[in-house]
Amino acid sequence: MQKRIRRIFTCAKERASVSYAKIATNGGFCDIDFIIVKATSPEDLPLPDRYVLELLKIFSISPSSSQAFLLSFTRRFGKTHSWRVALKCLVLLHRLLRSVPNSSPFKADLLWARANGLLTLYPCHFRDSSSAYSEDYTAFIRSYAHLLDEAMNCVPIQSQEIDEQEPESFQKKMEESGRMIEILPQLQTLIDRAISCWPTGAAARSFIVQSAMKYVIRDSFTCYTTYRKEIVKVLDNLIQLPYQSSLAAFNIYKRAAIQADQLCEFYNWCKTMGLCGFYEYPFIDRIPEIQIRALESFLDGMWQLTDQSSSSTVSPSVSTLMSPSLTEDYSDKQLVRLPESGATNNSGKVEEKVAVEEKTKGTEMEPLIQWVVDDNVGWEDLLEASINTIPSITSRNSWQIQVYNPNYSLPSSNPFYKSGRTTTIAHGSYPINPMYPWGL
Repeated sequence: MQKRIRRIFTCAKERASVSYAKIATNGGFCDIDFIIVKATSPEDLPLPDRYVLELLKIFSISPSSSQAFLLSFTRRFGKTHSWRVALKCLVLLHRLLRSVPNSSPFKADLLWARANGLLTLYPCHFRDSSSAYSEDYTAFIRSYAHLLDEAMNCVPIQSQEIDEQEPESFQKKMEESGRMIEILPQLQTLIDRAISCWPTGAAARSFIVQSAMKYVIRDSFTCYTTYRKEIVKVLDNLIQLPYQSSLAAFNIYKRAAIQADQLCEFYNWCKTMGLCGFYEYPFIDRIPEIQIRALESFLDGMWQLTDQSSSSTVSPSVSTLMSPSLTEDYSDKQLVRLPESGATNNSGKVEEKVAVEEKTKGTEMEPLIQWVVDDNVGWEDLLEASINTIPSITSRNSWQIQVYNPNYSLPSSNPFYKSGRTTTIAHGSYPINPMYPWGL
């Protein structure tokens, strides 16, 4: 009985405020407060478009009037206990956010009002007392308010026109990928909030709720289409990104696999209820679990390979100070993950290398080439050979090279010359010495 009296009192109060606003408007008073009250009447009819256009016209003529609108909106939404009035208030705010340009001070004033506590959409403290199914309507109103609160935090993605003849530089690709890694989680959060607006019970059968859901669904179309286009660009540059950025991109892709299944169920329910046309729904790319596992193993293998190449350049004194599971590459400022077994093997190799260096520290290194000197050949013979080394010219553009071998006896007085067959290579003919396998 008490709940019924409260419902009757709430309906009478809302209708009285709407009647007062109509009388004041007919009397010549044009106030934003009256426009909001008339637009949010407690009737089972959608929000009229004329009030949205009237407010947009006022904002274009007087940009400072957005502050008066926020004060009236906060008063109307905060004091009502009727789910119809609260839903129309949220739909009015939603349509204004979609229609107002980004350069308008309306969004700046909206963020200022939220930061100073004048407007509180999340957490929303609304509770319906005008219907027998108050729990269903209250849950939908709070979910819708949470969606609008998240929408105010999102940064608009500006489409950049790129000349096809001029290829994009590597630095610009990395900057764009880093920016998308920050924006894509916001789009995913918006999609989650849109799915959470799924009405249940009596709210799903209400005509006003279904008309409000059309705006929510169409916004989810835009978010998913933008997200699907941008995630492909990020995955194309995944190998070139730093470790933390590639890990964030992988988490986004992994979350998208779960979100795709939820979107399919949500859109199937919307199609069953007849919300929006079938041609408006985008195609949902479902990501199989095996693809997620393959990408995860690829990233693990790539960074293990990076660690093996970086650990070979680390000194033994520095490697002992590092932990066996994590190593930081200070040249690229990237965090590299190491398995414990690989770390122990690398430490054993470093210890063996240090032991070999300590053994060879006091000994003299042997030369790479061993020269065999024959004591029987004196310096007079070498001097005579150097004086008489006149190559025999066989042709106009050919020349010969002779190699001296003291252990091979030659009939000629010149030990550097050996007559025999020759092999022509590039610029002339070279004599072949039987003591050398490569023709010299």
